[in-house]
Amino acid sequence: MVAKTDWLKILRIMRKTLFAFCFAIFFAFQAMAEPSVLSDDETETLLENVLRPIFKAAGVVYDSNKIHILNDMALNAFVSDGNHLFVYTGTLMNVRNTNELFGVLAHETGHISGGHIVRQKLKLNDFKTLSAVSLIMAGAAAVASGRGDAALAVALGSHGSLMNAMIAHQLTEERSADESAVRYLKQIGQSPIGLKNFMKNIQKNNMLSGFEETPYFKTHPMSAERIAFFEKATAQNGGRTTSELDESLRFVQAKLNAFLLPPERVYQKYPLSDKSLNAMYAHAIVDFKQKRIKQALQKMDYLISKQPENPYFYQLKGQFLFENGRLFEALESYEKTLALKPDSAETMLLYAEDAIELPDGKKDLQHIIDILNKLEIKRETPRGWELLSRAYYEKGKEAESFYAAAKFSFLTDNIQAAQKQIKKAKSLNPSESLRLKLSDLERQIKSQR
Repeated sequence: MVAKTDWLKILRIMRKTLFAFCFAIFFAFQAMAEPSVLSDDETETLLENVLRPIFKAAGVVYDSNKIHILNDMALNAFVSDGNHLFVYTGTLMNVRNTNELFGVLAHETGHISGGHIVRQKLKLNDFKTLSAVSLIMAGAAAVASGRGDAALAVALGSHGSLMNAMIAHQLTEERSADESAVRYLKQIGQSPIGLKNFMKNIQKNNMLSGFEETPYFKTHPMSAERIAFFEKATAQNGGRTTSELDESLRFVQAKLNAFLLPPERVYQKYPLSDKSLNAMYAHAIVDFKQKRIKQALQKMDYLISKQPENPYFYQLKGQFLFENGRLFEALESYEKTLALKPDSAETMLLYAEDAIELPDGKKDLQHIIDILNKLEIKRETPRGWELLSRAYYEKGKEAESFYAAAKFSFLTDNIQAAQKQIKKAKSLNPSESLRLKLSDLERQIKSQR
């Protein structure tokens, strides 16, 4: 699992739409002091396997680069501009089965297929008044400062009628997304009961927290209303409540709980008396976090013996080994992961990070370069370009090294550095193909200024 603070990336996506700022006022700061996007191939694969049939039913094109896991313990998911879908870790950790996850993601797909984000932008453009501008700025300030509570107080203090009009519009679209979700679930043979159960869970959490639901303070319809709708749909539609993905969900939940919660909370959820494989998965991660490396590796070897075709067991074992300086053993684990799952972008990156740290004379620089180039085609990452710059430099390919460094700088918003690196690369007599890449990067920089 790779966790990276990436609020700048979220801002870059969200700032394109006024609706996203308004949504942020209500939800994005409920639980996060320091938001981050998590990257974990096992979790992303589960989401892909759930979303692909839903997207197919909705006629939506699936793009893995637009699916994001947001580190927040709230029960939530949302769609932002450009149809980027954010799923909270709280949702993934607390759904009781994959049927509930199908339901939540079917609802968000309803927003995408219904074009709700675009319509929200058009609707908000109708509010060309000082009040609207003030509200948007309050949302922007909340995103920048993390003080969503203050922004909400300022916004509601002087813009009640504006908010009422906006919320009334959004309530209609939430109901539309619920109706779409029920249709998609019927098409893929899944029961809507998961959506009903998930809404009951939200309702229970709200009651325990003392939050009193009113349409004014909620941009979603009241939970009781939605529960009644899903109960009716369940009776009419039928459908399965189980999935072949249920075991995958249990492993994902064990991993997320073990990495994100304190050990005592993990042991409450997965007692040492629990001998299931997913419990042992969680126990191995806790051992690793508490520096009990021998015990962690023993548990991973046991899991591998039980499921030798599970690539994520090898990947996690590789992470344990790498972070304890056992580079050659880690590399062997990553190679086994890639043999089982050759398209794993996360494992490509982990492999390259490991391989480039091997002693001189022991590392295959060209293989590292090939792996990283494959990674950047599949999923462009700043860290991948940073490693690629180093690999090219050690290989003696300076022009390519400066190009990769420029890509890293561009992706991390260091435009001045990127321009200097492009200039340096051009001075090193690059090949024609590399010169074209440098020119393309220059055009990208100009288009975003």
